[in-house]
Amino acid sequence: MEAPSTSQQHDRRPRPQESTGGLWDSVKKAAFVIGSGLFFLVAFRNSVTWHLQRFWGASGDFWQTQWTKLYIAFNGNEAALFIFGAMLVPTFFFWLVNAFLMVVDTTGKPSVITRYRIQTDKNNPVDPERLRQAVKTVLFNQLFLSVPLVVLTFSLMQWRGEPCSPELPTFHWVLLELAICGLLEEILFYYSHRLFHHPTFYKHVHKIHHEWTAPVGVVSLYAHPVEHVCSNMLPALIGPVLLGSHLATTSLWFTIALLVTTVSHCGYHLPLLPSPEFHDFHHLKFNQCYGVLGVLDRLHGTDDNFRKTKAYERHTLLLSLTPLTESIPDPPKKSE
Repeated sequence: MEAPSTSQQHDRRPRPQESTGGLWDSVKKAAFVIGSGLFFLVAFRNSVTWHLQRFWGASGDFWQTQWTKLYIAFNGNEAALFIFGAMLVPTFFFWLVNAFLMVVDTTGKPSVITRYRIQTDKNNPVDPERLRQAVKTVLFNQLFLSVPLVVLTFSLMQWRGEPCSPELPTFHWVLLELAICGLLEEILFYYSHRLFHHPTFYKHVHKIHHEWTAPVGVVSLYAHPVEHVCSNMLPALIGPVLLGSHLATTSLWFTIALLVTTVSHCGYHLPLLPSPEFHDFHHLKFNQCYGVLGVLDRLHGTDDNFRKTKAYERHTLLLSLTPLTESIPDPPKKSE
């Protein structure tokens, strides 16, 4: 019993430096992820605006003009407008992306996508019946849980301010709110996710999500109703509610959040997309990598085992066409 204590006392001084350095490294990586994402949004918005103004002959503030047209189209029915923007638009993009991924998962084609599979020995192809069951659960969660929560959110945000104000916020303010929403989601998702891994909740609530040790995109919302409300919805909702965000910002944020969680679960480490290695490892090992950005995992040491693996080395933005499973392969398994 004395040896560990002596060792711990001997290592007491360097460990805080190592921990602090590791935490700072995670903070820098998170800042890079958020910053590069916002930079992409700026470039994308400017490019789209320029092309639409050129080909449509629009003048003045293009996006304000389109928002005014949409507002008029709903005849001032802000409740319907909010449900359209905060629920239907993000859901449309969620199913658009996942419909494509499900075709890839069930057919194993095209190989230009499947060659980037993270767990190369899994989901090749996905069991269609199992996938159908996941789709049914996701649809239930969206129709009977997400919709009521979005309606409740509209009531809260009306009390908070004017979510459907005729005037759009400035684009710089939108970017700031997106960054804040991302940080708030990281905090709430990390701690709620860890809570659901407590034995009391895991067996009855979170275990359903972990039926997929090799996840696919649609599994991002495949969860027990309690988990869907507390860990999927609330971390994403809290930012817009606290900030009193405009519907345009809320719609954009919900769309981004759904697409990011889809990528995190998709099972493919594709070029130029955020790395899914972190959350894929969580599904594989269960007790590592609870967050989204990784800062809180580093702070609490819940990524220690992950950082010892080849998956950690692959946890980066892929800038080439060579799959990382080929350039950074797992060590060969020991022969029995």
